[in-house]
Amino acid sequence: MTATGCVTVHGELAVLPGAKKSEAAQALKDFTDAYNAADKAFDPALDADRVTGSLGAINQAGLKARRTYNPDGNKAHKPLVLDDATYVIPKKAGWPRWFLADTDSNRDQDGGKLDTRWLVVFVRTGPDAQWKAAYLGVLPASQVPEFVLDGDGLATPVKPQDDELAVAPADLSASYTGYLQNGSPDVFTPSTSTSGWRETRRTTRRAGFSYQYIDQPLTGSTFAPLGLRTEDGGALVFFNSKHFERQVAAKGLRPEVNPDVKALLTGEVNSTLTKERVSSQLVHVPLSGQAIASWSSSLCSALPAYRAQASVSVSSRVSGSGSSCSGPRTQWTSSSPGSRAGGRRT
Repeated sequence: MTATGCVTVHGELAVLPGAKKSEAAQALKDFTDAYNAADKAFDPALDADRVTGSLGAINQAGLKARRTYNPDGNKAHKPLVLDDATYVIPKKAGWPRWFLADTDSNRDQDGGKLDTRWLVVFVRTGPDAQWKAAYLGVLPASQVPEFVLDGDGLATPVKPQDDELAVAPADLSASYTGYLQNGSPDVFTPSTSTSGWRETRRTTRRAGFSYQYIDQPLTGSTFAPLGLRTEDGGALVFFNSKHFERQVAAKGLRPEVNPDVKALLTGEVNSTLTKERVSSQLVHVPLSGQAIASWSSSLCSALPAYRAQASVSVSSRVSGSGSSCSGPRTQWTSSSPGSRAGGRRT
């Protein structure tokens, strides 16, 4: 007796490619089209369903701010072109699925030291969800690593708790924010977004003002780190973090509020202004025992939220608004010795 039938392979269990190349190409086109429409009109609604994670927070906040003082749109709009794409597609079980688009943009100078590649990570959270861009990293063309590929040309994703690496991807955000806050763990190579940023904070001075900082890990849900194994044994990893900067003015002074700040502001600014930023980083994580190379940070691309605190003292806590701070108490680091304030962290 012969039995026949069908077998259903569940996407939650089977190890499958993250996307077909044709699907990846369509996702890149859809994102680019939506981005250009939103940038031309300065309308965040036009690409809100094509972005997520830190890239989404940065993109949406920037558009919202610029629309406030450019209600007629972007008169200097230049369409973004992302071509010459190579799709690095990992195979994995379950959701979310994701892939990396290694592209050439029309925002650089082809050839030589100014030639860059735009690495865009797309994520899909379920079978009925659409692809959204979650990360963007910009690298010199000569520094894009070679990825480990199998016989089918598929890449190897890095597990969040991979203990073969200098720092596991799941721990990168905490390690980075701990380094910015306290200088430890000192596992990152010097760069503008590591030692350079700490030095900038240390040397920031303005008469009549004090500056304090809190850095927090950002790893949950749409902010999870994503990484791919590279041929040198390490990994290319994208991760996120959150940063707060508080400006406190002496009596008779007031923090400066520029148009970008004003557009995203809640509350009235008298003596204190607290800025909240979402940041994404792209790093090369070597095998255990070596320093981590940090290539890029989109921290300054846009500012996703601002909060004002009116007439508060340096010892006041950060009040909740928007992406709120809550949870165990931590401390602000300060550019002025002896000037600290309590805060809240996620």
